[in-house]
Parts: sequence; C-alpha cells; structure tokens
Amino acid sequence: MALPLSILDLAHIGEGETVRDSLNASVTLAQRAEEWGYRRIWYAEHHNMPTIASSATSVLIAHVAAHTSTIRLGAGGIMLPNHSPLTIAEQFGTLESLHPGRIDLGLGRAPGSDQKTMRALRRTPSSADGFPQDVLELQGYLTGQSRIPGVDATPGKGTDVPLYILGSSLFGAQLAAALGLPYAFASHFAPNALEEAVTLYRREFKPSAQLDRPYVIAGVNVIAADTTQEAQEQFLSAKRKRVALFLGRDRTFTPEEADMILESPAGQQIVHMTKYSAVGTAAEVEDYLDRFAAHAQADELIVVSAAPDRKAWLRSLELLAEVHGPVPA
Repeated sequence: MALPLSILDLAHIGEGETVRDSLNASVTLAQRAEEWGYRRIWYAEHHNMPTIASSATSVLIAHVAAHTSTIRLGAGGIMLPNHSPLTIAEQFGTLESLHPGRIDLGLGRAPGSDQKTMRALRRTPSSADGFPQDVLELQGYLTGQSRIPGVDATPGKGTDVPLYILGSSLFGAQLAAALGLPYAFASHFAPNALEEAVTLYRREFKPSAQLDRPYVIAGVNVIAADTTQEAQEQFLSAKRKRVALFLGRDRTFTPEEADMILESPAGQQIVHMTKYSAVGTAAEVEDYLDRFAAHAQADELIVVSAAPDRKAWLRSLELLAEVHGPVPA
C-alpha cells in the first residue's frame, strides 16, 4: 500500500506578491489538497524572513481551517523555546476545540531565525536546553495532567492534541523515542543525519499513551511537471532563489551569476540541502518517492513543492496526487 502523502506549505511570498497573496494561496492549496487526498498540511514558524508568511503559525492554521472541512492542519513546527508551553497549549487547544480531530502540533527547538531575531524574540542561546522539559509541560496541559499545580490550559485541557517531534539531528530522534512520540525528519533541507537518526529512533522507541509503535515522517522536495524538462527548469529556478535567500545580503543576482555561485563551495552547500528532491514527470516523481520512502524507513512523506512559479507549485502537487492516489486514513 502506498504511504500517506502530506504537504509542508512554507507560505512563500512570491516575486511581486503581497503577504495577503501568499496567505490566499495557502487557502487555495489547502482546499485543493483536501480534494486531492493529501493527509495533512503543516506550516512552519519562521521569523524575519521576507519571503515566508507563516510566522504567526497558529493564526494561519486557524484561517486555513475555517476555509476547509476535513484535511488535518498543524505546525511543522512550532519552535517551542520561543514560547511558554502554556501559551502554545492554549493556542492549539483553541484550534482543536474549533476544529476537532483536525489539528497537529509539531515541535522543534531551533530559533526559526537568526541571532538578532532570536534576541528580538526574548530568547537566549540557552533557551533550547529546556526543550525536553517544555515538551513534557506542554503535553501535561493538553492531556489534562498539568505538571504545574493549580495551572491548567483553558482551552487546551483534555484536548489531547497529538504531538510530533521535529528534528534534523540525533537529539530529536532520541527525544521522540524516549517520549514515544512520532518523529518528523527535516530531510528536505537537512539531509545529513536522516538514516542514522531514523535508525536510532526506531531502535530506542518506547510506547506511550499517544503511540504504540514508531512513526516516521520524512520531508522531501517535489517538483512534478508535464515534462521532465519543465520540472528541471523549475528546479534550477528554485536553486537560484536559494542562492539569493542565503547569500544575497540585500543584493540580487542574474541567473548567470546565480549559476556561477552554485558551482562554488558555498553554492554546493545550497545544492546539498536539496539532496532529497523528486523532480520530473508525475511518474518519475512517484518512482523517486517510492525509493526515498524505503531509504528513509518512512511511514509517511511530507512533500515541499519548491517550484517558485505559483501555477507550477499547485500543478506539481496536483500531478503527484493524481499518480499517487488517495491513501485510506
């Protein structure tokens, strides 16, 4: 049986678009993805990034949920050290109360930003040290078993919003295994530790009230198009956009300049971030995903459409859904 397919929507603000355009596109994608049979859509918490509109993650989830009916929606993820566990419990408890059975809460410990933005968030480099304890405190609020006497999350208490640990290193794998939680690996941009982390997670997993066996979600980039050439052109354009994002420093590059940078050591690091990318026709993409799922020991794939063109972005996910087909829940 084919694995479930889900989507990570980065709420990208395209060239010439406004934030409103981006958010409207996220609603459109969710409505279509619901029709196409995708299992869930997640949105990531990023700050001070001019091309990403998902910084207020729970607000975006609420908006999309109000315009859809059945698809699961969630955070992939909330960077928990940026917040108090009680606040996140209240936010996602509210979401679950409004949209029962449809809300996920993925948790990460990275800042989702640079050092200056981290300070603006009132976060210190040591904030991540308490991540395991923060996860347990948050879980207590959501399950109605608060670890802080006399403090409950309202809304939140007893909603049992499912938690997922996100990671790109062995730390997240160990924590997810110890707590008996699903593990989502960010292989769509941090491929290095995928095999080792998943193996460790599966080996050390301890069953919990939420989960009785290991469950791995692996991230992968996808660009499907009507022709292989068209998909490859979109992929090259996506890599050029990454050059501007990571190395631009307030300047723009011509396509020729971006291509030269991609050949440099710094550019090769950007290329390596896209190691796990399915690019081609729908059939070629599906074949790649089958092989990637086995490589990643995945129970579910969460795909990121890297196509920078808005129409190609939607078309990519539509083509994949057509060839993959719906997977029973």
